[in-house]
Amino acid sequence: MSTRRPVAVPGWDSEAAIVDDAHGVAFIERIPRRPDVRDGLEWECRLLPVIAPLLPLVVPVPYEIPADADGPWRVRHQIVPGAAAAPSALTRRDGLVVGRFLRSLHDLDLGALSLEARTDNSLGATIARMETDVVPLLPAALREQGAGLIAEAGRTTPFSLAHGDLGPAHLLVEAGVVSGVIDWTDSGLRDPAIDLAWILNGTPEPFREGIRVSYGPSVDEENRALVWHRLGPWHEVLHGLDQGKSRYVDSGLAGVIERLQARQPRT
Repeated sequence: MSTRRPVAVPGWDSEAAIVDDAHGVAFIERIPRRPDVRDGLEWECRLLPVIAPLLPLVVPVPYEIPADADGPWRVRHQIVPGAAAAPSALTRRDGLVVGRFLRSLHDLDLGALSLEARTDNSLGATIARMETDVVPLLPAALREQGAGLIAEAGRTTPFSLAHGDLGPAHLLVEAGVVSGVIDWTDSGLRDPAIDLAWILNGTPEPFREGIRVSYGPSVDEENRALVWHRLGPWHEVLHGLDQGKSRYVDSGLAGVIERLQARQPRT
């Protein structure tokens, strides 16, 4: 029988634990918190074993575990070395590495890899909910600007394979070097600029310089990345509303207001 211990930071979508098998080998196991999360975990099990050898950073290679005496249906993968990135410590060298990683990821052709594309069919509904449920919670002076941001997010964009939730919790660093990228539940065909959101707007300038050298984002991509970055806390508000947890609503609204008042897009 396996022994389980919780991870340091629990996720919104999956219950994650470190599991030691009968041979003393440690793995990560993730159990979906909601039925809709299982689709994302099953997708990871199809996608990551195929693309892992093609990427310049380590990613998990998960596989499914049927319900048994140790627990319900879940996915398991070997531990990816490293700890969550500290944004202030990221360097230009790290930016060069992450930029190459993202360029490799966004250039992958799922059809050529015999993988059926996964698209985010819920995005439109999510953006609509942001307009109806979040905009009214904003200070009156910011509601028009908030509605404008929602309109920008709803426009048609290019799409490619993207991670979909790349932030400091999912970018791992070991011994001062970027080592891997985890949690691919939100990955699929979508605007690749979503992967640049935090990368270009929540990190030190030397790191961003490295990204621009090795990835080469256009002005339009940088502006779309800023839109996705500003929308980040809106998801936290919706999560709080859905779960009835006011601390997420309050924290998310504070982030929404802060980012709406931040710098304007490049021209």
